[in-house]
Amino acid sequence: MAEPIISLRNVTKVYGTGPTAFQALKGVNLDISAGDFVAVMGPSGSGKSTTMNILGCLDVPSGGTFLFRGHHVETLSRDQRALLRRRYLGFVFQGFNLLSRTSALENVELPLIYRGDDRKARRELGMAALEKVGLADWWDHTPAELSGGQQQRVAIARAIVTQPEVLLADEPTGNLDSERSVEIMQLLTNLNQESGITVLMVTHEPDMAAFAHTVIHFKDGLVERIEANDHQRGGAA
Repeated sequence: MAEPIISLRNVTKVYGTGPTAFQALKGVNLDISAGDFVAVMGPSGSGKSTTMNILGCLDVPSGGTFLFRGHHVETLSRDQRALLRRRYLGFVFQGFNLLSRTSALENVELPLIYRGDDRKARRELGMAALEKVGLADWWDHTPAELSGGQQQRVAIARAIVTQPEVLLADEPTGNLDSERSVEIMQLLTNLNQESGITVLMVTHEPDMAAFAHTVIHFKDGLVERIEANDHQRGGAA
């Protein structure tokens, strides 16, 4: 296994102060290897979502160390964390979060607009990302003209259009039926295996976690156990 792209050491997170303070993370230690496919599981309140927010640079730890590619993230400013997100991270959400009145291609191009790419570059990269998710022929369709599975594919294309090193997926199959869920998981598996993208996925579904190489279980603000999946479901199609 490759060197860790992400390391957490004794990471804590406390919300509030005084007698009403709540400790969401109580000393999380974790290494994520570059190129791994990780499923993160645990009951509500276990700390998995808080950890994912920290890994996605959407929140900061109250204590401990967060290393990304060997660099200390916990000391970065808000603007520096935003730059790290823009350059290295991609995000996929349960609710798709697509703009309803714009085409699939325009939705995919959004991160490139924020990055400052010109129109020609945005179109080339956007179409390439749609090609990767099998939707190149649907580039001019709005979300209302797409199925739920197709909308999630557009959302994944948007997440990978900047060629991130890490893809963070929060319940990516939560709004899909079982058939579409398997299609999305096979797509994430292919991106992991063929493009080398490190995938971190929160899921409540053991069937979806079975696609991952590594399964991390959270409980009561700590990593309860880490399991290697020797019988990974799916594979490159």
